[in-house]
Amino acid sequence: MSTDELSLRALNRALLARQLLLRRERRGALEVIEHLVGMQAQSPAPPCYGLWSRISGFDPAEVNTLLTERKVVRTTVMRGTIHLVSADDCLALRPLLQPVLERMMRSSDWGSAVTGLDPAALAEVGRTVLTRHPSTPAELGARLREHWPERDGRAMANAVQVLTPLVQLPPRGLWGSSGRPVNTTVEAWLGRSTDDRPDIERMILRYLGAFGPASVRDIQAWCGLTRLGEVVDRLRPRLREFTGPDGTRLWDLPEAPRPDPATPAPARLLAPFDNALLAHADRGRIISDPDRARVFTRNGLVRGTVLVDGFVCGRWNTSTSRGTATLEIEQFRKVSKKDTTALEREGRKLLAMTAPRAEELRIHWHHPNGSEPK
Repeated sequence: MSTDELSLRALNRALLARQLLLRRERRGALEVIEHLVGMQAQSPAPPCYGLWSRISGFDPAEVNTLLTERKVVRTTVMRGTIHLVSADDCLALRPLLQPVLERMMRSSDWGSAVTGLDPAALAEVGRTVLTRHPSTPAELGARLREHWPERDGRAMANAVQVLTPLVQLPPRGLWGSSGRPVNTTVEAWLGRSTDDRPDIERMILRYLGAFGPASVRDIQAWCGLTRLGEVVDRLRPRLREFTGPDGTRLWDLPEAPRPDPATPAPARLLAPFDNALLAHADRGRIISDPDRARVFTRNGLVRGTVLVDGFVCGRWNTSTSRGTATLEIEQFRKVSKKDTTALEREGRKLLAMTAPRAEELRIHWHHPNGSEPK
């Protein structure tokens, strides 16, 4: 088995290739969502930003159609966070990640608030309510208090989300629309139950296809599960072994793309909460530790980021006011004129998607020395 050493740039280019960030591809949104093993989506818009940065000619209406036709769903999976995943992946991933959700419940304040309740009874009542009456967490909590009036309604609603696979219904998540997080059960929405024999080995192989090469710690950071070393050991005959720049043992699919480290990487605007930044324990292959503090906020937000030469070098945000759509780009370091031009081109395309009726598109640069680039 090969144990070739990979440099930081080699890991970066491998990640960009797997994440479809070296060039936009002509693929359907469903295919890309499945290739990426879902997209983090606690805010409705970021998945469309993420698909825009990866798909040539992407139209957010495609995601709207997939959601309304029940081919993709918004559900709680990796790391206990809402993701946009295909219907098939919802059924396959949710049972594998049940231990993650239960661990989060045990360590939470709201988990303590439901101590002593019969989880099977709570889950059964929650399923019945949500099958008959899709509800927001607050509405579900009020109905649960009809059965357990002495308990905290929101805590019970949170527990039901752990004990019973749920999905958020459209219009939540639709591009150009707004909607409250109304939930129903996976079975009621998809007409199918979650897999009764979920395949954790397949999940890990798919992760490596989208994010490898990676260590066991990286895999665990992505999904939230622990003690996956034994599973990786079983997979070793099907994997190729590498050594990272710090000596860490890394695993990958033998035939997965690992481009030359000198491969050019185009300037890109990555979505808030993009899993390219979230899927490893060691995120140095795409963002430095000092820059992480500028992108990851204390209250759990992950800002949109600017990639130049494959690495994060800034952050971005958009706003619309009085017919003007504005993209704010804050640089962490100086950017060449060539990359500035490329980012402005990307930015105008992004604004055209986010604000198609805007009369004016503006890009405002925040240069590291306080002056705008020339």
